[in-house]
Amino acid sequence: MKIGELAQLARCTVETVRYYEKAGLLAMPERNAANYRHYGAGHVERLRFIRNCRALDMTHEEIRALLGLMDTPAAACGEVNQLLDAHIGHVDARIQELTELRVQLTDVRRQCQSEQSVAACGILQGLVQMDAGEKNGRHTHLG
Repeated sequence: MKIGELAQLARCTVETVRYYEKAGLLAMPERNAANYRHYGAGHVERLRFIRNCRALDMTHEEIRALLGLMDTPAAACGEVNQLLDAHIGHVDARIQELTELRVQLTDVRRQCQSEQSVAACGILQGLVQMDAGEKNGRHTHLG
């Protein structure tokens, strides 16, 4: 099949297919006599796998590791479990960060309880005065 057909079957765009090829997550296809890329069922399966991993917010490195493990089907799946456990830890850390962010935003929002001029807006004044400080090094894998 051609790249457009692959993209349609995997429910993505042609640009997405090319992006994953350049990123080294999707193998470059063979080319036919007319120099068109020729994709097979394996490309569809792999592209769907990549897209599902991205839907779970996995990084390219995590996906690459899982693909490497998939390419050795006789190996034990302990590494898969470890990778997923680590990813769950990343998600937990991000949830904590987002919870803290919500508290900060709620505190700032409380600084303006009524309609007034922008010059007197407590939110804007609070944002100017707020000491955001430096993040203590983000613990999630998203950076």
